[in-house]
Amino acid sequence: MKAIDVEVSPFAFRSSWRWLTPAALGALLGAVALAVPTVRQLFVFEGLRWLYILLFAFLGAGALTPLMVHLSHQWGLVDHPSDRKIHVHPTPRLGGVAVYLGFLGSVLLNSILPDWMIATLAAGSLLLIVGVIDDIWELPASSKLVAQLVAAGIVIATGKVLTLFPSDPVGDVANVMLTLLWIVGITNAFNFFDGMDGLATGLAILIAGFMGAVAFETNQPGLGWLAIAIIGAGVGFLPYNFRGRKSAVIFLGDGGATFLGFTLACLAVKGNWADYSPIVSFSNPLLIFGVLIYDMIHITVERVATGKVRSIKEWLDYVGKDHLHHRLERALGSRQASVAMICLMTICLGLAALALRHAGTAEAVLLLIQACLIVVMITILEWSGRQKY
Repeated sequence: MKAIDVEVSPFAFRSSWRWLTPAALGALLGAVALAVPTVRQLFVFEGLRWLYILLFAFLGAGALTPLMVHLSHQWGLVDHPSDRKIHVHPTPRLGGVAVYLGFLGSVLLNSILPDWMIATLAAGSLLLIVGVIDDIWELPASSKLVAQLVAAGIVIATGKVLTLFPSDPVGDVANVMLTLLWIVGITNAFNFFDGMDGLATGLAILIAGFMGAVAFETNQPGLGWLAIAIIGAGVGFLPYNFRGRKSAVIFLGDGGATFLGFTLACLAVKGNWADYSPIVSFSNPLLIFGVLIYDMIHITVERVATGKVRSIKEWLDYVGKDHLHHRLERALGSRQASVAMICLMTICLGLAALALRHAGTAEAVLLLIQACLIVVMITILEWSGRQKY
């Protein structure tokens, strides 16, 4: 059965079963085999629950992505090129649904769902639905923000909040507000990076990978399993979303990017980064999410300073090509190079976060200084792209 190339024909999926390519069929059969209780129990008894979750999420997303391409074309749910977009072909945008279903299936079959995990899945599902609706009808930014606040509230209601401030009436309120800011901020920052083929998916895989490493190192298997499910679903989807110099077959869409950003942000809130050192506990998530935080702060400060936005509403509604990946593309002359540079920067900061966990106070300070210098170097490179904007 011939694979489909949407660059040649955006209607290549008209035939009802043409989406079931050999690769998709193999992934589907593999996922069905893994769903058999006996097979799942075998993985659990062998202490390979993590591998089971990884494989099911990978095969599930890999099997469902071609179906989402087919349905997107059938239903007209494609992202058309425009002046503010960089793709040149109408491209399906239901990829996030395939990632979500691969992720959700692996977690549910794992059969361990504490309250905080149920809350995260429920809130993430809400944002996926809102995001898909936005992909179809383009909702106001304020409506999406309200949905994100509600989703964050669902997670906070389970008692999972950041604990930067002391536990007293004022400190508790401050911790809740900080948690809201973190979850909503990271959700939007991640969504901003869904602007180049493979970028958001690659970042999700890397960030989840570093958080998963910390989770298993600190005996937090529930957190690690969710991280592994994100990795598996992301890797299963990536070949359709990043094809080198060829255009993506399908995008995550607002639903997929919002869901991934939200889930990653919630994992950071749930994680116990370090009990023995406030520096490590505070710095670890900042380093792992460093690229997202840097871009959010950078564009906010510049847009306000240059008068591009003068209110929260204008900031929410503003759409521009001034994000890190846009500027690096102009500086480096290649989208692929921009994606590679951002992923390498994430790896550098993530490795620093892992090293930080085993460092003393002096070494921790040096690692943070090194991370700051990496950011400064990227800023200098990015400045070249700014001059061309």
